[in-house]
Amino acid sequence: MFDHIGIHTNQFDALISFYEAALAPLGYGKLASFEDAAAFGTDKPALWIGTVEAKPVGIHIALSAANPAAVDRFYAAAIAAGGKDNGAPGPRPDYAPGYYAAFIIDPDGNNLEAVHRQPA
Repeated sequence: MFDHIGIHTNQFDALISFYEAALAPLGYGKLASFEDAAAFGTDKPALWIGTVEAKPVGIHIALSAANPAAVDRFYAAAIAAGGKDNGAPGPRPDYAPGYYAAFIIDPDGNNLEAVHRQPA
């Protein structure tokens, strides 16, 4: 059901070091590293960690979708249920080839994403 998840921290270096050590025995490694974010997983990034200045609030949850139409339906239903737009359905070529997603802020402030990845 889940594609990937993101968490936020205001102590980035310490948290990255912790996850590098804690996840290694499970076979997970750091797959991507940027100035203010890093990603962990096996064959694709599954856990993203990013920085925030303030105390972290909320999380990002990405749910797998069977196809782009399912992403569109997710977005419409979530808006109808009281979610707030955080990115209308559409291709996200900067994320990855064939990446189609929509983003909603849920009533608790979490960023909920539905994503379909076209086969390579």
